[in-house]
Amino acid sequence: MRKVLKEFRDFAIRGNVVDMAVGVIIGAAFGKIVSSLTNDLLMPPIGLLLGKMDFSNLFVNLSGGEYNTLAEAAAAGAPVIKYGVFLNTMLDFVIVAFVIFQLVKLINHLRKMAEEPAPAPAAAPATKECPYCISQVPIKATRCPHCTSELKG
Repeated sequence: MRKVLKEFRDFAIRGNVVDMAVGVIIGAAFGKIVSSLTNDLLMPPIGLLLGKMDFSNLFVNLSGGEYNTLAEAAAAGAPVIKYGVFLNTMLDFVIVAFVIFQLVKLINHLRKMAEEPAPAPAAAPATKECPYCISQVPIKATRCPHCTSELKG
């Protein structure tokens, strides 16, 4: 039993669990923001363009009774298929999936940049030109091996 508790403690302390918990909390908050964006900002203008349609109020009544709104059907306890709510939820999902896709692309790009080695510094020249005979001579040479002239510096 002690071994299992030690393994769990090591797993929890390692940091992955904490990172995952923070991600879940931020994800939940982000999901609420996206739901509000969809329900409060995107769907009303789309519904207006489609003839003043309220997507959250679209449903199929399975009971056979007459209900003008989803709220009336819910109050009566009528079985309904809420396809308008489903459309809103699907749009939420598409927005969240797109944002996550963009984040993953950014993280992969940053990771790739961090893994690429820095360019090597330019190597110091190994030779210099003799000013008298224009031959290449070693950088430390004090006399040209071709014309035997004395080289400065």
